[in-house]
Amino acid sequence: MDEHNLNVPGKDLPVRPLTKAELQETAQERVHLISKEFTEGFEFLEDYPKSVTFFGSARNVEGDPMYEKARSLAKRITTELKYSIVSGGGPGIMEGANRGAFENAGESVGLTIELPDKGQATNPYINKGVDFYYFFVRKVCLAFSAEAYIFFPGGFGTFDEMFEILTLVQTHKIERIPIILVGSEFWSALDTLMKKELLGRGLIDPEDTSLYTITDDENEIINIIKNAPVRNGEEFKGQKYAG
Repeated sequence: MDEHNLNVPGKDLPVRPLTKAELQETAQERVHLISKEFTEGFEFLEDYPKSVTFFGSARNVEGDPMYEKARSLAKRITTELKYSIVSGGGPGIMEGANRGAFENAGESVGLTIELPDKGQATNPYINKGVDFYYFFVRKVCLAFSAEAYIFFPGGFGTFDEMFEILTLVQTHKIERIPIILVGSEFWSALDTLMKKELLGRGLIDPEDTSLYTITDDENEIINIIKNAPVRNGEEFKGQKYAG
């Protein structure tokens, strides 16, 4: 192998290998873009000191019970608690949550993502938003300084976001924050699996199963958020966030 060439492709692939200098230049460009996205994301969120972040599937549509639940709950959080609603800015549960805030003159915020080949699917119920290229930067910003996280049923992305936040709380990388799972039929199956397989095999501690709350009761959710301390995100800026 040529010592000046790295990531050499297979002989049948029509790809020119990058030189070490080219790799270094690419890495520097990426680090610059990552730093720029973090800076812009944190500065953007400074305008929303009290917020709740919604997560969930992008596939639910208007009229779907979970879509309407997100819409109703976001409305109550906006009108009763005066908190901003933050989501990934896309369709589905994200749209339902943003819509609930938007339709009731609340702050409706979207942290959108650029997707290859699909363009950017942004819902029309966002007051203000910021766009990201990197999923992991967006994920950190979605978790930045929120007073509570609300998870509706979703796919890989929703599970990825939920388990990362659970891990950060479990390992004390961030303070304990309400993690509320809405859609009891959906989440109870996961709860049963985790208690049987993870707890049953000693892979988590008993207290880890109390890091989240499964409930469909909007009054309970409002009270949980109301009683949660207001955060300012300074721990994240101090690089204590390991997302």
